[in-house]
Amino acid sequence: MPVAAQVVNGASNGVVAEHNEFLQGITNKGLRAVLAQVQERDPHQPEFLAAVKEVATALQPVFEKRPEMLPVFGMMCEPERAIVFRVPWLDDAGNLRDLTLSIIKFLGFEQMFKNALTTLPMGAGKGGSDFDPKDKSDAEIQRFCQSFMTELYRHIGAHTDVPAGDIGVGGREIGYLFGQYKRITALHTGALTGKGLDYGGSQIRPEATGFGTVIFAQAVLTDEGKTLKDKRCIVTGSGNVAQYCVMKLLEEGATVLAMSDSLGYVFKPEGFTMADLEQVMAIKSRHSGKLRDFKAAGAQYVEGRKPWELNVPVDMAFPCATQHELNLEDATNLIKNGCKYVFEGANMPSTDRAIACFHKNGVIFGNGKAANAGGVAVSGLEMSQNRIGLQWSREEVEAKLTDIMNTIYRNAKAAAIEYNTTLDAGANVAAFLKVGEAVLAQGAV
Repeated sequence: MPVAAQVVNGASNGVVAEHNEFLQGITNKGLRAVLAQVQERDPHQPEFLAAVKEVATALQPVFEKRPEMLPVFGMMCEPERAIVFRVPWLDDAGNLRDLTLSIIKFLGFEQMFKNALTTLPMGAGKGGSDFDPKDKSDAEIQRFCQSFMTELYRHIGAHTDVPAGDIGVGGREIGYLFGQYKRITALHTGALTGKGLDYGGSQIRPEATGFGTVIFAQAVLTDEGKTLKDKRCIVTGSGNVAQYCVMKLLEEGATVLAMSDSLGYVFKPEGFTMADLEQVMAIKSRHSGKLRDFKAAGAQYVEGRKPWELNVPVDMAFPCATQHELNLEDATNLIKNGCKYVFEGANMPSTDRAIACFHKNGVIFGNGKAANAGGVAVSGLEMSQNRIGLQWSREEVEAKLTDIMNTIYRNAKAAAIEYNTTLDAGANVAAFLKVGEAVLAQGAV
């Protein structure tokens, strides 16, 4: 299905003012023209434009050396298709979660590069709904998932697009979705990932994104002759990614000072324990669970704020909540408190200005495309297991995940060295070149 027509209230005839903030920092004339077209086409999609700008900025040295790759990037800035449909489901409260085409396009754009970095044979897509699962019963969530899949099944499959869990979608929801897919199609295939171990799932899939983010951080530190032991860390979020990021950090001997949710954060000066984490996981296992219900000796709950405001010594930051949660003010405060490393567990949680601040102050920054690729990596491994009809052990899957995350770091670092740029830009370059070469080889259209 083609992308729906959009009303454009931006620049006309491809002309964009020189002072346009979107083009600031872009010196390549051809790239400026491509970005001007993107902005004119999608002026009211800020999340998508931010994702495009972040990648484009990193790719400038590539286009200077290889100008034939510029048209390929232009192609990547518009999805092949966007499918939108109504899910017939009665929501008596009328609550809708904030979800826009801009968010879906930004996530799909990021996913393309993230999947490429894993080295696994996957393309990219992203989807979601504006259904809000908070305060819904199991029966309500089941009915919505079944209604959603009644249309979605036409657009997915083991060899087309394969959905996986994300914000608000865990093992329970994947189970409901897969059950309805199987009921409609009479097929038991790897059409979804994140399935339960009893019906085709993979070991450590729930842990994969959080674990992978920490494994990536370990790779960086190992390269410097350091370890995670006794590193003071702030983790935002308290969902799946944050929980397993904290678990892995604690296993490696790090100190986790804070976790958060959309209503506030918990600060524990002496650091979270495994027992504390188990309490957080129990609270968040309910869609209505709030972090303010967390109780532990010495813990302080701060309503309506983010833990980036803390004025305590910090070595590492792991933003694992949502997009654009970490702004310039937050970055400045982290640097003031001694933070030397930032690794994104969420998708695009740092604003452009925050990232620029990290670069300016020598902070090593692992962007989400690289640092949080563990989730999709294990999704790919789950697909592989489904194809061959085997289920690997936990140790096998974790070893493969570790190898993938280490490879991502090595490839990002190699590209950063070749193009004389930062680690996060190197990840963008390595991913783009892999996808771009494939597009050219198959006939760019």
